[in-house]
Amino acid sequence: MLRLLGNWRPIGSREPAYRLLAAALRLLILDGRLGLETRLPGERDLAAAIGLSRGTIAAAFAELRADGFLASRHGSGSLVTVPSGPAARRESTTRIDFSVAASPAGPAIHQAYVEALSALPAHLSSTGYDAFGIAELRSEIAAHYAARGLPTTADEIMVVNGALAGFGLVLRLLTGPGDRVVVDHPTYPLAIAAIRATGCRPVPVPLPETGWDIDGLAATISQTAPRLAYLLPDHHNPTGRCMDAETRAAVTAIARRSRTMIVADETMVDLWYENEPPPPLAAYDCDGQIITLGSTAKSFWGGLRIGWIRAPSPIIASLAAIREAVDLGSPVVEQIAVARLLATADTHLPQRRRDLCYRRDMLVSAGEAVLPEWRFPCPAGGLSCWVELPQPIATRLAVAAEAIGVRIIAGSRFGVDGAFERNIRMPFTGDVADLRSALELIAPLGRQLAREEAPRSRMA
Repeated sequence: MLRLLGNWRPIGSREPAYRLLAAALRLLILDGRLGLETRLPGERDLAAAIGLSRGTIAAAFAELRADGFLASRHGSGSLVTVPSGPAARRESTTRIDFSVAASPAGPAIHQAYVEALSALPAHLSSTGYDAFGIAELRSEIAAHYAARGLPTTADEIMVVNGALAGFGLVLRLLTGPGDRVVVDHPTYPLAIAAIRATGCRPVPVPLPETGWDIDGLAATISQTAPRLAYLLPDHHNPTGRCMDAETRAAVTAIARRSRTMIVADETMVDLWYENEPPPPLAAYDCDGQIITLGSTAKSFWGGLRIGWIRAPSPIIASLAAIREAVDLGSPVVEQIAVARLLATADTHLPQRRRDLCYRRDMLVSAGEAVLPEWRFPCPAGGLSCWVELPQPIATRLAVAAEAIGVRIIAGSRFGVDGAFERNIRMPFTGDVADLRSALELIAPLGRQLAREEAPRSRMA
């Protein structure tokens, strides 16, 4: 709880502590970091941990209960819940939502579904249960890897319900409780959650100002003997950076020497804006040490919920053997639709990239004009900017912004144990007019919080 809360209480704030704490907890619930039915620590324990009176904690919990965010059950304590009725209407004040880096579906999605429904009768004689995925889609995915410089056969592909589900299967197959998994730092927050859900320990390797720290990666793997390393080489989430060919070769050399499996998440690989990425990380691997995750969520539409795993065929067979404990396969109509989209990707992805590149440039330009004291790096690809703040105020800024109708994600969500309080992730997937409006709304809050934090930073 302390790690999730971060720096929730601004220096010199005149707002009662119980209200500040309630606002911080409310944000964690809205942000999904405190899931439904999560039991909060007891009032006495939380009071001792954060240095407040038990009465203050009780008042904060009471406010959350009044707004519908907590429910008290005899013998179970205070559980996170979803507000309903009038309380829910009071909380539906978000006007600009920067919490999700995703785009709505384009016209190609509807056409793909139309064609998929027409093709569905050919599949109706089957049971519809297939742990590997339909042959048409697996062949199309394999062809795309081959076109990018990685020869691939259909038996090296498994279709799954999104890249995150694929990562969960890999963790289930290759790790056990207590095992270490090396990750970039920062990294995709749901990957951290998936690692912890299997009882494993994420081991962070900090990213330098640019690129990847190859020496740091090699040293961490040597010292910690992890079961896996999870990397995002293609338009890394949240920084947007892309791993160059030399670094890819170095990473695969580390994997070969240490016999460490590398999971390369390529969810953002299609979203490049100036330069197409190098061949996949697995193209530099001759020993079968690289497992690749792919997805349609960012390239096409999150509602498709189709992803895939590319790995040596024995690993694919092992994954299929354990999959029945998780699910019985992916929806057939969606798989047919994705096969159509991949077959025609060159006709609609270029326009999608042009549109997102324009939005990226608008966000960076507006950020530099409205908040020149913040740093807005221009990412090579992906869907968001990893904005650097002048002071470690990200969590408090997210809480304050929520109160005025702007939802942003503090950098701490992308780190292990509360890091990155000087960063926020800002997607550029929304309406262009909202990009500047959101910045203008949060600019006064950011400046006020930075002024309040400056004395503490000087003391430190």
